[in-house]
Amino acid sequence: MSYKTILTVLTTPANTATQLEQTISLTRQVDSHADALCLGVDRTQTGYYYAGANAMVLQETLARAKEEVGEIEKTVTKRLGQSGVAFNVETGVAQIADLGRHVARLARFSDLVVLSQPYGKDRPAEAEAIVESALFEGRAPVLVVPDDVTLPERPKTVLVAWNESIEAMTAIRKALPMLQAADLVRVVVIDPPQHGPERSDPGGLLCQMLSRHGVKCEIDVLSKSMTRVSDVLNRHAVDTAADLIVMGAYGHSRFREAILGGATRNMLEKAKVPVLMAH
Repeated sequence: MSYKTILTVLTTPANTATQLEQTISLTRQVDSHADALCLGVDRTQTGYYYAGANAMVLQETLARAKEEVGEIEKTVTKRLGQSGVAFNVETGVAQIADLGRHVARLARFSDLVVLSQPYGKDRPAEAEAIVESALFEGRAPVLVVPDDVTLPERPKTVLVAWNESIEAMTAIRKALPMLQAADLVRVVVIDPPQHGPERSDPGGLLCQMLSRHGVKCEIDVLSKSMTRVSDVLNRHAVDTAADLIVMGAYGHSRFREAILGGATRNMLEKAKVPVLMAH
């Protein structure tokens, strides 16, 4: 198992360097193919026509989006051409409410999607929707990369957040090539349940499965000493000098996490190292 098609989606000339360089690095490492989707986004439209809207205004917003995607395409094509990897660049213009269809069309045929953090300074409004579209509609694992951080070609330490959920197991299976490449995988269990099949050996069956795939693992059982699970994971990642965190995405509904918060949303906001997520 390996990543043969790696996709990245770019919608602004700014904030493209980190995810583009990470895409190139991973593509070169596993001798795969890089796909870049460059989208010009009409952020003034919500997916429907405003009655009485001036046609010239609508045309102007589309023209601006086409101009922006042309600039992105030029930058991306030049950098990928210099990298020496096999690549393909696709362009398009979409309204912000229609992004999901475009992202999912390519994500579902990709082994991994590389994106930058969707929250933070100067992030475009569509960044969150792109991550969610790749996860839900595309059913692809997503590697979220913070600014100025890249995943080493050979990660030394990887944290796996394990809570016995379907989402966590999906992420682990999707991350298996990276886990096999790591020197050490730390299976992190936070406040394991006192009742259940793994109560006497939290994470034991997972470590057994991974070890049969040649993964060297250890189990870290932690208490929830901070309010948010994501804060505990981030602190442990710093303490153990981890290069990557692997975790399931959106164990609760997207609506609930948008309103009340959750481990996925908080991690997307505050991650200090690259995070591989899957749903």
